[in-house]
Amino acid sequence: MFKAYSNDDVLNLQGDALTVSNSAAQVEIAGTLALKRDKRSLKAALALHQALGSVIAALQAQADLPEHSADEPPAAPHVIDNPFQR
Repeated sequence: MFKAYSNDDVLNLQGDALTVSNSAAQVEIAGTLALKRDKRSLKAALALHQALGSVIAALQAQADLPEHSADEPPAAPHVIDNPFQR
């Protein structure tokens, strides 16, 4: 079972198409996951759901959660114009 921010483990979904890397400082999600209408996809979706639920629960439980981490720029996400489009 994936427990966010607890150790240095990796959750691999559908082989290694999508990985959820876990450390005490951050959880990193990388890759692509295709979910089809089959049992394999259901199993992958449930594992991802559990992992993200663990992340959300850990973040909500931290009373002193900062606005952003010290190593991250404070700018809020925003949309920029496509420079290649006229």
